[in-house]
Amino acid sequence: MQKTKSALWEFLQGLGKTFMLPVALLAFCGIMLGIGSSLSSEAVTDNLTFLQGEGFHLVFTWMAGTGLVAFKFLPVLFAIAIPLGLAREDKGVAAFSGFVGFAAMNLAVNFYLTAKGVDLEDEKAIAHYGIADVIGIQSIDTGLLGAVAVGIVVSVLHQRFRTQRMPDALAFFGGLRFVPIISTLVLSLLGLLIPLVWPTFNGWITDIGRAIGHAGAFGPFFFGMGEVLLRPIGLHHILVAMFRFTDVGGSGAVCGDQVSGALNLFYAQLNCSGAPGESVTNATHFLSQGKMAVYLGGLPGAALAMYHCANKKMRPEIKALLISGVVACVVGGITEPLEFLFLFIAPWLYLIHAVLVGLGFLTAAILGVFIGNTDGNVIDWLVFGVLQGTTTKWYLIPVIAAVWFAAYYFLFRWAIVRFDLKTPGREEPAEEEAPQESATDSADSADSAPRELIAGKYDAVAILDAIGGAGNIQTLDNCITRLRMTVADAEQVDEARLKKLGAVGVIKLDAHNVQVIIGPQVQSVKDAIAPMVKVG
Repeated sequence: MQKTKSALWEFLQGLGKTFMLPVALLAFCGIMLGIGSSLSSEAVTDNLTFLQGEGFHLVFTWMAGTGLVAFKFLPVLFAIAIPLGLAREDKGVAAFSGFVGFAAMNLAVNFYLTAKGVDLEDEKAIAHYGIADVIGIQSIDTGLLGAVAVGIVVSVLHQRFRTQRMPDALAFFGGLRFVPIISTLVLSLLGLLIPLVWPTFNGWITDIGRAIGHAGAFGPFFFGMGEVLLRPIGLHHILVAMFRFTDVGGSGAVCGDQVSGALNLFYAQLNCSGAPGESVTNATHFLSQGKMAVYLGGLPGAALAMYHCANKKMRPEIKALLISGVVACVVGGITEPLEFLFLFIAPWLYLIHAVLVGLGFLTAAILGVFIGNTDGNVIDWLVFGVLQGTTTKWYLIPVIAAVWFAAYYFLFRWAIVRFDLKTPGREEPAEEEAPQESATDSADSADSAPRELIAGKYDAVAILDAIGGAGNIQTLDNCITRLRMTVADAEQVDEARLKKLGAVGVIKLDAHNVQVIIGPQVQSVKDAIAPMVKVG
């Protein structure tokens, strides 16, 4: 039972991590689309006449067109990224098989509909089955859910058959070559089943979306709070993806095309000259403007409170930590470096933080702020708010952020003092005979040779030793800010030492699943550790 639970945790964490590759591309493409579409629109060029020059127009329309790449091919990107991320070896073959399986599934759907005599141009049939153009194939638009299913199936097939042996006469088709072959067969059979179940399933999803829509502003409230509560265990990506890319987040027509998913609706509207409809504005309530109250105001206020509550002698030591956390939050939309400073010290304070994030979503929805995108940082505010004109109500964000800044500052300062919370700078000083270990301390005292530090801060060898050494790590991966590991014994992971070596926090999900929160440099840390433990 324990092994099954551990394997499930590892799988769900790995699945959530695989979302990050296409989502990172999506965030970049969203910025390209936002800048290009806004600076080439008549509303902006009429006021800034120098932008009407042919050179400017060509550059910005090119940017807008380039930004569409992630939006137009989003499902197939996930179908490729999931096997790529979940595979431990031969990742290129897994990714290739993901595309092959996705195409095979949709071709099989097209075969079924055509053989059954379904009129692919009939509006009733389109609505019933959800027919759409998928990578040039008239198929059923299963969106992100179909892509995730393809990715998971291909990952299982890759793990099972990548070393498949065949008889001598068929040996050419064995080994890695067999993975895309079996993926084609299995996903083609799966594609034949989709038209039988998808209309019912699609109806369920639509009902969920309608239920959330009927909840009014409380739909975004529960979404925002849920995302924060799931973040410590790393499963928030799944919730977020559901709202961004499926009917749960909303659906409607944009410039004559039926679009599903909050983020899909927002990006489609960016490329549409018409005014946004109600379906678009309602869906956007689940996007980044809801985060901005906390990301641009609340958490910086909490950081200032932690700074003022620290011992005066300790303030110079924690200033860099807090400033880097604020910069990551405000500029990068990465909140964990600040959140994990108080999550483990006062979980109830983190719960209040989750409620305040939900209230930020609720407030933005009630006030009709229409900014969108994914990150909730100052770049989103500028590109998708300020540059899009006053219809986005971007000018309300600084006011809301200021209110949240004050609320977080006074709440955190009161809580830290009232309950004597050991936030940074308030911990008991180390005893003289046990000085704090620096990031340059060696994992082996016999090895005194200097080592190159990652970002001038992280010693990969010492971090590995604090995790329990190479022998303790069974699997190793990372997401945006944390190392994700399966270990032989979680008790061997030295949390205190890891924090001294620069980690923000350590999460032990069970006896074998551990996450070490590093921050934005986590990819470099993982890349440095991986060769030493010879895992993915």
